[in-house]
Amino acid sequence: MKVKSILVSQPKPETERSPYFDLAEKYKLKIDFRPFIHVEGIAAQEFRSSTKAALNGHTAVILTSRNAVDNFFRLAEEMRFTVPDSMKYFCISEATAYYLQKYVVYRKRKIFNGKQTFSDLMEVIKKHNKEKFLLPCSDLIKDEIPFHLDNAKINYTKAVCYRTVCSDLSDLKDIKYDMLVFFSPSGIASLYKNFPDFKQENTRIAVFGPTTQQAATDSKLNIDVAAPMPNAPSMTMAIESYVKKENKK
Repeated sequence: MKVKSILVSQPKPETERSPYFDLAEKYKLKIDFRPFIHVEGIAAQEFRSSTKAALNGHTAVILTSRNAVDNFFRLAEEMRFTVPDSMKYFCISEATAYYLQKYVVYRKRKIFNGKQTFSDLMEVIKKHNKEKFLLPCSDLIKDEIPFHLDNAKINYTKAVCYRTVCSDLSDLKDIKYDMLVFFSPSGIASLYKNFPDFKQENTRIAVFGPTTQQAATDSKLNIDVAAPMPNAPSMTMAIESYVKKENKK
């Protein structure tokens, strides 16, 4: 069967230039976007009662995403904690570092950033290993983050400031797509939470990353498209390779 419609379990790209739009135009595909999961901030009262972490007493903050930035400053405001001007910020990427301008005067703060991965950022953190770090994070923090910090014997406190929850997808109940695209195990979990009786049948499944692939396999889904691969480092490239082949039949 040809692939004519695809549902991507992420928000629609904000920019008009996206490889998904190019893919849709090139192969005459209907590509829709719908987040299967979303982030909810943890209220100050719950934060106080559910964690030993406190916002004060730290000299540096590790920020791995915009969600981490937003929820750190949101909690600081709710808890009436004034973030000291001397606070150092260690951001996973330059984009995350620039996002800090929403909350601080950028040129007056000590801000450091990695290139894109946490391994990159660790090289910067190691040079400042005397700091006492706060790590604002999700309840589904990636294992590699505490692994790297523990291995380097960094003095840090994990502070769960927000959680990842399944979105309500009930309006999609009677809508069928030729392909579903997933980027996290949480997306797979959301599919089955919303549709416990979901049967794959002729629906193609595309997954990004080994943990998502494992979650799909554990749910007994047949995987048709997997990325990244040597010949397809991005999801759009992997989908294009599959569509190009299947739609010729």
